[in-house]
Amino acid sequence: MSVQGFLDIVQGPLTQYLSISGQIGGDVAQQSLLVKRAFDAQTEFLKIATQCSQPGQNELIQYLKPTSNEIESIQQFREKNRTSQFFNHLSAISESIPALGWVTVSPAPAPYVKEMNDAGQFYTNRVLKDWKEKDKKHVDWVKSWVQTLTELQAFVKQHHTTGLVWAKKGGAAPPPPPPGCPPPPPPVVDLTAGGDTSQDRSALFAQINQGADITKGLKKVSSDMQTHKNPGLRQGPAPFKAVSKPVTYGNISAPATVEKPPSFTRDGKKWLIEYQKGKHDLVVDGAEMNNVVYMFRCTDSTVTVKGKINSIVLDSCKKTSIVFDNLVSSVEFINCQSVQMQVLGKVPTISVDKTDGCQIYLSPESLDVEVVSSKSSEMNILVPKGNGDYTEYAVPEQFKTTVVPGKGLSTAIVENKG
Repeated sequence: MSVQGFLDIVQGPLTQYLSISGQIGGDVAQQSLLVKRAFDAQTEFLKIATQCSQPGQNELIQYLKPTSNEIESIQQFREKNRTSQFFNHLSAISESIPALGWVTVSPAPAPYVKEMNDAGQFYTNRVLKDWKEKDKKHVDWVKSWVQTLTELQAFVKQHHTTGLVWAKKGGAAPPPPPPGCPPPPPPVVDLTAGGDTSQDRSALFAQINQGADITKGLKKVSSDMQTHKNPGLRQGPAPFKAVSKPVTYGNISAPATVEKPPSFTRDGKKWLIEYQKGKHDLVVDGAEMNNVVYMFRCTDSTVTVKGKINSIVLDSCKKTSIVFDNLVSSVEFINCQSVQMQVLGKVPTISVDKTDGCQIYLSPESLDVEVVSSKSSEMNILVPKGNGDYTEYAVPEQFKTTVVPGKGLSTAIVENKG
């Protein structure tokens, strides 16, 4: 029964996760193969446990080694692909895959699985934030993986409540299985497929080898063909006329702005506040320390968060304010305009990305905060004086970079003294 319950997870939500990972492709698909091998290794381990009595500590380590090796491979894969566009996907799996280590936890392994599921939530939230408006497959990907660990927790609670159950009257466990084969290398792309390209390359090199003669075939642009010398060319429709429909780059279309009804919902540990307009009485109350508040496309609104939670994200908001007590992790502003925040207690990190206009009001307890900004402007940090007033400091936006021979580059802040 124990093995069959685990196989139900493998054949259910895990299979769905593997299928969607294959559809996404790239690093996500490659990492999912390692995940499959990790679950296969645990399946074989559980079969041994249901047939044999508990071995000694040294033997147990050997039987757990295949699963341990696969978990390590998954985590190393994330570290080797930090520049991947799917880094948040890789991190979500890397942070939560240790849930398979429940077999070593006693007397309460089920809460351990839940803890690992929660550990990956920070990154699954980022996946949802980045992709939910672009591609629904990534939303389904998150749901399938979270469901896999949720069902794993239920399985452990039902069949192994106080720890891994071994057969009471079983024989000695068989020798540990040999380690699995490494994953196959990525396919090599045949650049010559589809015909002989040597003739095309020869023609290309012949063109390049012309040197300065390559420009002889270009048509000279006369004065009457230049808009700054011929005013008549400036009449008529402007060449920069706004496009009324989404711009298409190849086969990828830029999503058009979608107006949706406002929503204020709680989905598990996530508080979703979306499309609010002109609302200044929004309050998040009763949140727990592992909860996340995610605001999306809110305009001219104010949200107050009471208590201590994990993190807050403002995405594509305008003229919106956030007031909160304490955060465990960070508050993030992404693609925002004219936003404000005020912390009444403690916040470790503030992240500002692609945002124009951000007022940051600190509390005396948050003077050691780290503010990370990129591609942003008009950022000000207001530090309390102690008499109820604030001192305003502008975050630098302009930098000067020079070349240091033999050492690389040197970058310094250019202060605005205007």
